Amino acid sequence: MWQEKIYRVVLFGHRDFGQHKLLEEYLYPLLKDLIREKSFVEIYIGRNGEFDVYAASIVKRIQQEIGKENSELICVLPYRGKYTEYYEKYYDSVIIPECISKSHPKGAITKRNRWMVEQTDLFVCYVEREKGGAYNALKYARMLGKQIVNLAEKTL
Repeated sequence: MWQEKIYRVVLFGHRDFGQHKLLEEYLYPLLKDLIREKSFVEIYIGRNGEFDVYAASIVKRIQQEIGKENSELICVLPYRGKYTEYYEKYYDSVIIPECISKSHPKGAITKRNRWMVEQTDLFVCYVEREKGGAYNALKYARMLGKQIVNLAEKTL
């Protein structure tokens, strides 16, 4: 049976993030257009800092404006934590990839990030520093030849 392909977008950014206006200006229309154009869009995001929180709120607002029928906001956790139940209420779904479910917590975030990059059709990020988890995920996305939009380049 023929089935339309799910288009997967991964969102990554630095833990400390102050470019909210930039996300409004560039991320909001990018995601809104993708959700309108594609048959179904899965948006994967972590929950490790300001970028993740603000980017998720943009997705939720888009879903309120145009509906949730063809999109899903998925929080990808490296392990269960004390806020997991809250996340299950906020996000459309919360997953812990099977391949990292038994990882030690110190290595689980890196494994989760790599898994997210491997799943994506489009890697959207805000990476301005050459260090940290978001930067390492960007390097991995480049190595895999993923389509990349780095919103930090919009400020140059």
